[in-house]
Amino acid sequence: MGTLVAESMDFPMTAILYRYLIVIVACVSLLIGLQVPNFVDQYQKRLDAHLREVTVNLQPFQEVAAKYFGGDINKLIELHLNSDAGPFQEEGSAIKKMVERKLRFEADMAAMQASLPMQALHVLLRGDREILDEARQQYSYAVPLNQDALLFGASAALAMLLLAELLFALARFAYAKLSPPKNLSSTTNP
Repeated sequence: MGTLVAESMDFPMTAILYRYLIVIVACVSLLIGLQVPNFVDQYQKRLDAHLREVTVNLQPFQEVAAKYFGGDINKLIELHLNSDAGPFQEEGSAIKKMVERKLRFEADMAAMQASLPMQALHVLLRGDREILDEARQQYSYAVPLNQDALLFGASAALAMLLLAELLFALARFAYAKLSPPKNLSSTTNP
């Protein structure tokens, strides 16, 4: 009789813990989801700033290329790289790195010209590592209450709650299959 009482008392405590766990999962998911639009916005602003900076830094070389090579900066780079003078070779490498960086940022900026969910997916899967690291290190947390943030927050909470429910259902199913059947006849006999 004592084991039946202990088992029946465990259930309400487990149900309470389960409900609290679900509330915690929902709150954490909501807060994380609210941060996504803000992080994407900060990422995009950093990307834009770096693109503007490299464009300004590359402008004098682009003007030289326009003046002597019909605007083809690659010919200017080749001239520098093929030079016998070490400083010109190093300058050619520096110009080449700036051009590559600008092209990388332009491609990233083009990918960011999409809907917010696609932007978030791009940042998560293919975001520029330099910009991501910078955005992460200098990220300022905020709880924006705009439509995008609320939708992301609610979606994240819903997805995590569904995942938690699925995992708990699978755990209960596995426990029921793996645990030996209970013999209730021994406890009901007088």
